[in-house]
Amino acid sequence: MAGAKILVIDDTPANVKLLADLLTVKGYTVATAPNGEEGLRRVAEQRPDLVLLDVMMPGMNGYEVCRAIRADPSTGVLPVVMVTSLDPAQERLKGLEAGADDFLSKPINQAELLARVKSLLRIKALYDQLGEFNATLEKRVAEQVAQLERFARLKRFVSPRIGDLIVSGEVDDPLKTHRREITVVFTDLRGFTAFSETAEPEEAMEVLRAYHAELGRVVMAHEGTIEHFAGDGVMILFNDPIPVGEHEFAAIRMALEMRDAVGGLGAAWEKRGYDLGFGVGVANGYATLGAIGFEGRRDYGAIGPVTNLAARLCSDAKAGQILISQRLYGKIEGRVHAEFVGELALKGLARPVKAYNVTGLSA
Repeated sequence: MAGAKILVIDDTPANVKLLADLLTVKGYTVATAPNGEEGLRRVAEQRPDLVLLDVMMPGMNGYEVCRAIRADPSTGVLPVVMVTSLDPAQERLKGLEAGADDFLSKPINQAELLARVKSLLRIKALYDQLGEFNATLEKRVAEQVAQLERFARLKRFVSPRIGDLIVSGEVDDPLKTHRREITVVFTDLRGFTAFSETAEPEEAMEVLRAYHAELGRVVMAHEGTIEHFAGDGVMILFNDPIPVGEHEFAAIRMALEMRDAVGGLGAAWEKRGYDLGFGVGVANGYATLGAIGFEGRRDYGAIGPVTNLAARLCSDAKAGQILISQRLYGKIEGRVHAEFVGELALKGLARPVKAYNVTGLSA
């Protein structure tokens, strides 16, 4: 490991010069310190790749210096070779207890010195590579955990199958901004605002829970994507985050099943004196989709005229109606029974919109 930095800590200048000369000739960068205290400062400042540490020094001896190096997490694996003229057998045990990696006896054998230095530097290089790998792995894991958390939030809006496809990576990240043709369904309870003004809060919540449960069941069965709940209003998307074949027709089939499901609830509500109906608006067109919100609270959403059109059609739908746009009707004509309801002047739209009420599927 040519170019590695080696710190020599020794209070004897002749020993320091000998070690420095031997190592410099072999291409190593050498730093020196005359005592233990200064040696620890050099370790902290210069971050050497290996330390040659004399045992007997005034002030802090080599064992104390080695223990201090090992106590610092940033130098816990820094190779330390202790150099001693004392009895190697006795000093080896003390050095091992202090955390030394290897030992050299004085007078220094040049070949032994260079061999031990080379071996320990190779081990340190492996430690460094492992540390870099672990850091990279931790970063990748953190990124993947963050992505899974994002997708886990998204799974609230989609069917379990679609959610599993997203998490497994079989579809592109739906939270990235993208543009796609979609079919949008808006649903609403006719009369809910008036009902909630006079009903007890517990009654209103009971109605919403039953309503949302039925809609959720039908949406999941048809693999739609719930964009959001807003009280009695629900927005559902088709053809995103994963493509859906004949998404226009899939949305109509879902809307018809919803109307039947909520109709069953309506019979029970009527017995309790609740005057509630169910209206739906469906439109087809292009939208921009992806994450919306702010840091710490991002959700999946769709932006575009098609969402506004579906919402306005829903607002105009009478109880039991499924109003669809002219564009959508043109794509499914012949597969549904629908009646033309005229050109509607919808709030927020500059021009009247031709709309059709879907009454059922063609045989």
